[in-house]
Amino acid sequence: MTDLDRLEKNLLQQIEAADSEEALESVRVQALGKKGQVSVQMKSLGKMSPEERKQKGPLLNGLKARIGEAIGARKEQLERAALEARLANERADITLPIRPLPKGKIHPITQVAEEVAVIFADMGFEIREGPDMEDDFHNFTALNFPPDHPARELHDTFFLERQEGADPMVLRTHTSPVQIRTMMSEKPPLRVIIPGRTFRCDSDQTHTPMFHQVEGLVIDKQTHMGHLKGTLNAFIEAFFEVDGVETRLRPHFFPFTEPSAEMDVRYSRVGNELRIGQGDSWMEILGCGMVHPNVLKNCGLDPDEYQGFAFGMGIDRLAMLKYGIPDLRDMFAADARWLEHYGFDALDQPNLATGLSR
Repeated sequence: MTDLDRLEKNLLQQIEAADSEEALESVRVQALGKKGQVSVQMKSLGKMSPEERKQKGPLLNGLKARIGEAIGARKEQLERAALEARLANERADITLPIRPLPKGKIHPITQVAEEVAVIFADMGFEIREGPDMEDDFHNFTALNFPPDHPARELHDTFFLERQEGADPMVLRTHTSPVQIRTMMSEKPPLRVIIPGRTFRCDSDQTHTPMFHQVEGLVIDKQTHMGHLKGTLNAFIEAFFEVDGVETRLRPHFFPFTEPSAEMDVRYSRVGNELRIGQGDSWMEILGCGMVHPNVLKNCGLDPDEYQGFAFGMGIDRLAMLKYGIPDLRDMFAADARWLEHYGFDALDQPNLATGLSR
């Protein structure tokens, strides 16, 4: 056996005996590194005569190639073994029982907010949000509320303690301030909905001091009341999951829209069941209108160039109408039994393909 044969045999044994990637790397350096055994042999070729170099060169190149291949093959084995060991340790036993499931329900307000978002997203609306605490400009002035408007009175609005040198702050009475912030920070065309909490001094079976609203805003150069009614009709049909809903617009007054309207929907009541879209009775469901030119001016938009519509509705009230909840105050009572009855499973994600609700 020649010296090269003995060297190859010895190195192959070390490669095979390497039980980790670190140990294998040590063998590689020992064999093929700058001062490795094979590398030293390769350097000796320069001192040989042409005849010796011609004879020994192929032998050394072949040795170097075989050692490299052996190292590569062993590295692949070690990596595969390490992966298999990791998979074995991290394996989940899917045969374990999944019962009892942890208790917990999605609140109807959360469910309805998601349903609303899904419907309007399908129409091309984006979601915008804003702070719960607002200054007078965004909550009132920019929305065309006159200085003596009743909404500015203490019996309607939660005013916060005024800080020295700061503007007076309120808990927002509607999500409309986000409309102002959106029009002042983004360039038309705009198509957004604004869900969020709002606050007013009111409490009875259908009102609470804190409640949830969703508003919509569309600003472009050609929008009109027909677009507004078509959008709202499409929403009501999708939300209540009925076809051919009949609605009507009644003239109303809001400081921030002109003309303004309330939308009624036809309904009937059979026992305790409320049926939207059929019957001889009418029920007010939301407020809407064309954005007032003064509001556009306050946001830096030219009312001769831009126009649009806005609408707003109570998420809590939508939940009551759709899911038969008789008292709004129960939604905030933190009663687990109530939530067990009216709540939704976490996997009941609203979508228009399979239906919004259970």
